[in-house]
Amino acid sequence: MKTLSKHVANLNCSLQDIKLDTIVKFIYSDHQGLIVTTNKVMFPSDLSMVEKYIKNTNTVNSNDV
Repeated sequence: MKTLSKHVANLNCSLQDIKLDTIVKFIYSDHQGLIVTTNKVMFPSDLSMVEKYIKNTNTVNSNDV
């Protein structure tokens, strides 16, 4: 992912839109996949929203999620 800071901002907007107080701190990409760090532990239902966003970007291989 070449524009990780843009994705952090977009994810935070999406989380705010669904009224969560969770904040994505950073996203790290390596050869094994993605690491998304947040300010607190997320519920599985909230994680599905993050997963959906990441899979819909054109810069991530959906198999890495």
